Amino acid sequence: MTLPKNLKIEHPSLSEWSIILGYRGSIAHGMYVPQTDPNSIDDKDVMSICVPPLEYYFGLKQYGSRGTKEIKKDEWDIVIYEVKKFISLLEKGNPNVLCMLWLRPEHYISLTDEGKYLIDQRDVFVSKKAYKAFAGYAYGQLHRMEHHNYKGYMGEKRKAIVDKFGYDTKNAAHLVRLLRMGIEFLNDGILNVLRHDSTQLLDIKRGEWSLGQVKREADRLFKRIDEAYDRSTLPIEPDRERVNNICIDICRSKLKL
Repeated sequence: MTLPKNLKIEHPSLSEWSIILGYRGSIAHGMYVPQTDPNSIDDKDVMSICVPPLEYYFGLKQYGSRGTKEIKKDEWDIVIYEVKKFISLLEKGNPNVLCMLWLRPEHYISLTDEGKYLIDQRDVFVSKKAYKAFAGYAYGQLHRMEHHNYKGYMGEKRKAIVDKFGYDTKNAAHLVRLLRMGIEFLNDGILNVLRHDSTQLLDIKRGEWSLGQVKREADRLFKRIDEAYDRSTLPIEPDRERVNNICIDICRSKLKL
């Protein structure tokens, strides 16, 4: 798979510097509603993990803002992480970056040998640290859903949905998805990115659940994720030395050191 032809963004972080380039968000979860649908509020989300040239590691150059760059163009929303930043987020159990190691093959746009190596080592990032990350992100979605004052990121369509249903249905779908994924991860050590429950999650995103239904499901899932954490046999946290060595291996390989 290659970058779509209608995405005309020339940037080395998306090509020669990239080790993993793939779809994230609604496309990866099987929840994308195309913009041909008048009710669509979805972007096409892409993430790249890159190893920039040597001067970014031994010189004074800094990559992006603390290792992160964002590109927004039309319906495309692209986030790029320098590999050290990406691996540090993996080590913390960040749901958004963990997803990139468990994508379906068709959702990877490009992979280098270094990217494949990182994916092969994904078990090192499986730990109970994910509990705090998944539950924390879910609480954030719940707060935004309950306090539905308009946010800067909201377009007119999303504001109209809040007006129509009395809450942000996209936040609600994220809330339920995050909790379910976190429970599965703590139970099995596997991140099910492409959602088996995507039809139900899309129902929530379309406003087919009342706010009361969403809150009841969230209450149930918050209790279940607490129980999953208590029962989980996953390591408390990743092996930091092994994580560090993986990062060194990738940089050495990509930079040919």
